[in-house]
Amino acid sequence: MMSNDRKTLLTAVAVSSLLAAGVGAFAGKALLAPKVAPAAEAGEDHAGEKPHVTITPERIAADGITLMTLSGGGLDAAVSAQATVVATPHGAATLAARADGAIVRINKRLGDPVSAGEVVAVIESRDAAAISAERSAAAAKVVAARQALARERKLFDARITARQDLEAAQAAAAIAEAELGRATSASAAAGVSGNGRTLAVTSPISGHITASTATLGAYVTAGSELFRVADPDSIEIQAALPVSDAQRVKPGNPAVVETANGSVPAIVRSVTPGLDAESRSATAVLAVTGPSQMLTPGQALRARITPRNAATGASDRFAVPDEAVQSVNGADVVFVRTKAGFEPRPVRVGRRGGGQVEIISGVRAGDQIASKGAFLLKAELGKGEAGH
Repeated sequence: MMSNDRKTLLTAVAVSSLLAAGVGAFAGKALLAPKVAPAAEAGEDHAGEKPHVTITPERIAADGITLMTLSGGGLDAAVSAQATVVATPHGAATLAARADGAIVRINKRLGDPVSAGEVVAVIESRDAAAISAERSAAAAKVVAARQALARERKLFDARITARQDLEAAQAAAAIAEAELGRATSASAAAGVSGNGRTLAVTSPISGHITASTATLGAYVTAGSELFRVADPDSIEIQAALPVSDAQRVKPGNPAVVETANGSVPAIVRSVTPGLDAESRSATAVLAVTGPSQMLTPGQALRARITPRNAATGASDRFAVPDEAVQSVNGADVVFVRTKAGFEPRPVRVGRRGGGQVEIISGVRAGDQIASKGAFLLKAELGKGEAGH
């Protein structure tokens, strides 16, 4: 039979073993438990940032993003039409040969600037020699007629000759003067040079050479086109209007011309009273009232004209292309131009039709938005949100 002291010792050893096992298990769990990161290290908080697409002007031009400035007028107010940039009547000129001859000198090439009155080419011509000879002969006749008139005047003053002789000398001198004037004008119109052998082809306006068919040494006939000159600053816009819209558009109506690099303000100068036989449309001529650096003769674009009576009461509504309105997170937005790029701004849209959509609220007149290429900005916005 075991003694009491021995039983007490065995009980103490068992209790110590159990306590040691419990402490070891707790320490193992503590070491294996995951560490909780501080709240500051969980990541940056972008919840308070305003959505924005940062993009440079060079990138805007390279991506073909078109800008337009909002002006008052709903879907019914704006008249959208295809248009073309053309030179004004005094902004383009055709340089032609004024007589038969061979081209002996070409001073300007395609694209070169030209000043009004500058010699572009020189033609050697037999007609020039004939015109020069007529001018010389007329000048000689004038000298002879003046001398004869001076003698007759002296004789008449001395009462040697009759008055009719003096009057005949005066008439002959007048005829000689008129013949000299005609020959001189013909020489100037033909551009005969001082040597009497060549004709100068000069430009009547300042601008740039836009076309050239002249070849050195080539023989040309009178009336042959040699060069075309255009002044890039003397341009106008011709917009084709359907008959239904032509009746609404009047001279003085404001307009906006949309280009790949932005919009240019303009004003309606005139509207043709009849329709073109081929296109069955009227032509509205727009005068550019803003910077014209973005416009080039021959360029095709779109014009938006706002009739004054239609714009009344609709100054808080704007007609924009369908592409200008994009859906972001289930909301309709337009991308408004900022200093650093574009800001997606929620808008409320109304009716749609004819490739246009009416914005009822969310933007103001004068805001500049992206029309063509707005989907590219939507894609850039999605990339930015994914990065956050």
